[in-house]
Amino acid sequence: MKLSELVKTVRETQTAGNPYPARDDSPFIYDPEIESVHYRAQDVRPSGLFVAISGLSADGHDFIDEAMARGASAVVVQKPVESNLITIQVENTRKALGKIAAKFYGNPSMELVIIGITGTNGKTTTSYIIESILSSAGFKVGVIGTINYRFSGKTFSNPVTTPESLDLHRILSEMVKDGTTHVVMEVSSHALDLFRTEDCFFDAAIFTNLTHDHLDYHGNIEAYWSCKKKLFTDILPSGPKKEKAFAVINCDDARGKELFETLSVKCIKTGSSAAYNVHTINPSLSPEGIEAAISTPLGSFHFKSSLVGKHNVENILCAAGLGAGLTISPERIAEGIESIRVIPGRLERIDNDSERSVYVDYAHTPDALKNVLLSLRPITRGRLICIFGCGGDRDRTKRPLMGEIAATLSDIAVVTSDNPRTENPLDIIKDITDGVTRKGIDRYDPSELTRDFNGRGYVTEPDRKRAILLGIKASRPGDTVLIAGKGHENYQIKGAIKIHFDDRQEARLALSSINSAD
Repeated sequence: MKLSELVKTVRETQTAGNPYPARDDSPFIYDPEIESVHYRAQDVRPSGLFVAISGLSADGHDFIDEAMARGASAVVVQKPVESNLITIQVENTRKALGKIAAKFYGNPSMELVIIGITGTNGKTTTSYIIESILSSAGFKVGVIGTINYRFSGKTFSNPVTTPESLDLHRILSEMVKDGTTHVVMEVSSHALDLFRTEDCFFDAAIFTNLTHDHLDYHGNIEAYWSCKKKLFTDILPSGPKKEKAFAVINCDDARGKELFETLSVKCIKTGSSAAYNVHTINPSLSPEGIEAAISTPLGSFHFKSSLVGKHNVENILCAAGLGAGLTISPERIAEGIESIRVIPGRLERIDNDSERSVYVDYAHTPDALKNVLLSLRPITRGRLICIFGCGGDRDRTKRPLMGEIAATLSDIAVVTSDNPRTENPLDIIKDITDGVTRKGIDRYDPSELTRDFNGRGYVTEPDRKRAILLGIKASRPGDTVLIAGKGHENYQIKGAIKIHFDDRQEARLALSSINSAD
């Protein structure tokens, strides 16, 4: 594509290198063919366009010389630079990258039904349920989310929940070529703040909830909330799909109720009240899962789900609301809900013959940990043991809150490492235990946590492998063990090094050791 055509949707503030004609009716003095677009200088290929964006740890403007050495034909910047390349200066290169990417890949979101899901918790689970519902209805579905992105039976790793705009439009274009009809996408607050969804046009957007998270990035809860709202107040009601776009809002969440009052687009309200468009009737929760009826504008249906907990009732309702908004029949919605057996790393049960219930869950926020523990307490015959930590180089303010929750809702808390990154694990644990001690529970030495231990309290064990072994070895038949924080992740980050580590594997090893001891 010619450079002039590619940047038509970008509002330039200044250009250099004569990419435009001297007169309106003259040919371009130099209008190169652009064969690729890049935001990493090390990826640039000959005849490529390099868009210099400022990242969280590096600034692309510092790598323009490298892009030029690799054969870039032009560069897009947002501040003056010295370069021999054709240089197009814009107000915001992140926004420009999204617009250029959409143009370069043929505006793929216009060929797809795009469903965005945002909220602090529940995005991944809701995306899996929606994927199942859409598949039951006969659609060809693609998913872009925290665990991976996938379509047509192919699965790819996804380093961030919502890819950078260039990668996002490329993935969408691949889905279009493969015949995908509907795409379910988790939309993070970072993505909304960094314009990763620029010129990605949504048909529907779902709000799950808003609780304490990512305050290391956003600064405070109101700034975080402001980012989340953009999907509904700025993006959904604009663009070429605005006339048919609709929102699905969990109104059991206080912020959801607040959001509903501000929306200009069609809205489907979900929750436990009969006043909402989509609501539950006589829900029953047990260790085996959820059984209920759901009322929708298209009719009611009954379902049984193997997912556990009240929070998953809310996720199911959001998915059912989306199905209703797309006029999928209640029968197909029920079929999709019941087809889901397990969500990777989301209250994923580790099978064993020891009469212990062991779960691995991604809960890494105060509200998520609270929801999971509250879901497990009623279905636990014995004690509830919680093994968890908090990530390093991330929001420190949530650490004592998670400590308080674990101390309040579990019988034994084993405080350990998560992904310590560049922080000292002991410092992270200290932040967590500051919250634990506020509840006045006793601290024990790990050696005291034997199977005949009958106290209520907490221990600390910085080594996550040993912590999992410790918690499971301390358990008895009838106990429930929750290993929280990492869920589906199969790695641990220590310093700048990523090592293989999977809570599920470690739990199975620990269970095998107690089985042999029994």
